[in-house]
Amino acid sequence: MTPFFFFPFLFRGQPTSSIHQFTASSIEGKQIDFKDFKGKKLIVVNTASECGLTPQFKELQALYTTYKDSGLVIVGFPTNDFAHQDPGSNDEIHSFCERNYGVTFLMMQKISLKGDDAHPIYKWLTSKSQNGVMNSNVKWNFQKYLIDEKGFLVNVVSPWKKPDCSTILKWITR
Repeated sequence: MTPFFFFPFLFRGQPTSSIHQFTASSIEGKQIDFKDFKGKKLIVVNTASECGLTPQFKELQALYTTYKDSGLVIVGFPTNDFAHQDPGSNDEIHSFCERNYGVTFLMMQKISLKGDDAHPIYKWLTSKSQNGVMNSNVKWNFQKYLIDEKGFLVNVVSPWKKPDCSTILKWITR
């Protein structure tokens, strides 16, 4: 009898749309057009200032500092959706990130990423019917979505995997 192996990547679809179709507001209130990121790899990550995973800000910043000149863009979306771990205002979040972690990567205004009022980018990231690749659920703060240079969803990395894990480093450097 031949053993059956499950290869989830075989069941992924093909990209049908790009993150480049979206705009969102930066934490400073500036409108950001994601089509400006064509040709760059993106890591989209939901963040929180009062989470046990909050030290990942430091690791995300180190990754950004190392690879930004190679075309890496990190986009952080603060959310209060998980255990109310980011209750502050956009100004408070911005100040916290700069003061405690030296964050210079792009931070967006606080959003909801669950339910009917989920931000359109997160609806796209989590819905195969929109991104063409896969469905996913945001499990917790600091879940990382990897987007290729064409704006297509490539992979989802667990919140508990550090930003410098082999999955992310191999993807950035290939």
